[in-house]
Amino acid sequence: MSETFREDGALAVDWVASYLERVRELPVLSQVEPGDIRRALPVSPPDEPEPFSAVLADLDSILAPGLTHWQSPRFFAYFATTGSEPGVLAELLIAGLNQVGILWRTSPALQELEELTVDWLRQLSGLPEGFHGHIEDTASTGVLAAVIAARALRPDRPLLVVSEHAHSVGEKAARLLDLELQKVPTDDEFRMKPDLMRVDEACAVVATIGTTGMASIDPVPEIADRCSAAGTWLHVDAAYAGSAAILPELRSHFRGWERADSIGVNPHKWLGVPVDCSVLWTRRHEDFRNAFSLVPEYLRSPDDALNLSEVSIPLGRRFRALKLWAVLRCYGRVGLQERLREHLRLAELFEGWVRAEPGWDVVAPRHFSLVCFRLDASDEDNERLLERANDSGEIFLSHARLDGRYVLRLAIGNFRTTEDDVTLAWNVLRREAAAL
Repeated sequence: MSETFREDGALAVDWVASYLERVRELPVLSQVEPGDIRRALPVSPPDEPEPFSAVLADLDSILAPGLTHWQSPRFFAYFATTGSEPGVLAELLIAGLNQVGILWRTSPALQELEELTVDWLRQLSGLPEGFHGHIEDTASTGVLAAVIAARALRPDRPLLVVSEHAHSVGEKAARLLDLELQKVPTDDEFRMKPDLMRVDEACAVVATIGTTGMASIDPVPEIADRCSAAGTWLHVDAAYAGSAAILPELRSHFRGWERADSIGVNPHKWLGVPVDCSVLWTRRHEDFRNAFSLVPEYLRSPDDALNLSEVSIPLGRRFRALKLWAVLRCYGRVGLQERLREHLRLAELFEGWVRAEPGWDVVAPRHFSLVCFRLDASDEDNERLLERANDSGEIFLSHARLDGRYVLRLAIGNFRTTEDDVTLAWNVLRREAAAL
């Protein structure tokens, strides 16, 4: 078995390496129709064992056409991600070690490395000491956990306050926790208006640095002032943009976030860590413990250590810290900063092309590596333009609605994206716009 594993492992690593080498040339958006993949696979499981080579063969012939290539440097939709090489290899180690972090004693290395790596990221991000952190699967879970902790503190305040442009997880958290939801209107730069928050009635406010639609930045210092005066929990959702805090020149965008009760940042969005890896920091560690700690008799131990399961929703946890640790070590502060600065440069370049082209408009301030723009035409034409560009397979973009208008989003975040890829995206958009 060990020899077969070594041989199959070498084939798998070679497959991934070849995939990453050729992913730029693959259609970014999957070209299959709903149901195609399932119809191509057996209805029932196999009776007899099959070799791993058969799995790789079906990956090539059946599954690959149904992949939308998030690893493509021409993936510009949503918020682009990268599973970097150190992170990919760390995922192999994570699976091989198969650690289950139920308690500190079930994997001391898992817990202590997690505590260390999230503190490394805190230091890189310029946050002060006093924030404790752990890793969740996604920012959605982190927001839900923060609101649960806030709700436990203020059960007399069944209201959650978010921006009208906040991520939908706020609305989902309110639904799951049976809270009323206030969606606060925004100003002409799509920032939440603090004076309209019903903060005295709320158990929590979720402010955003880098909203999903247009990467707007809520006025966190003013929001923090109102939350502090009202005794209301403040969570800052910086899932996408938070990685940019490692750049000193962008720290002004994060003013006030150190006053938050909790903060969420996704290294799997813009720091080269494969999905899933979302860091949740809090200054209210004991409040998290009071909300989540439940240790049944069969899990009690004499260890003088706080189990991470006592400050989060799940009991078991994967060894996610290993891939964050690998990426932070293999790129270092300098390497990560170089990549993010290049993304900012490319976004600025693309924004300049749009502004200079007659018949095109930039429709929102560009704070990070996301450009929101549209053709000076109807919403229907802009939607058709996006569909044509995506159907070409050459690029993949997504959209949002700002002030009721359909707008296109180009988000740069893949470590392999070059100026040639961004140039191609602009040429495809111009070509498809001319063909409308």
